[in-house]
Amino acid sequence: MQRYTIGQAARLLGVSPDTARRWADAGRVATQRDEGGRRLVDGKDLAAFSVELAQNGGEDDAPYTSVRNAFPGIVTAVKLGDVAAQVEIQAGPHRLVSLLTREAVEELGLEVGMEATARVKSTNVHIDRT
Repeated sequence: MQRYTIGQAARLLGVSPDTARRWADAGRVATQRDEGGRRLVDGKDLAAFSVELAQNGGEDDAPYTSVRNAFPGIVTAVKLGDVAAQVEIQAGPHRLVSLLTREAVEELGLEVGMEATARVKSTNVHIDRT
């Protein structure tokens, strides 16, 4: 399972590293220490926390903007059908859903808790594995 540093988690949540540290200190998001002493957040824990945070409106109402329609975030759900698949990404306060082929999801190795970027052009959402 992928794990994220506090700085990476902060970027995916759309907050400052200090805010992410405060949330970790307060027990809002679970962390573990690596052999170097850095705090890491499990990808699945971060995915669940990002959904909770978005549903509760976050702590600040600053707009989350994208550069060239790219929304970096964390995969919060993957639903596989026989041919098609649905992937959900939480990018700060934004929840994006993309319908794509099952084959594409499998080739990208997409799973809950991993970092990914949703790219939006008109009505299409494309997913890039980070």
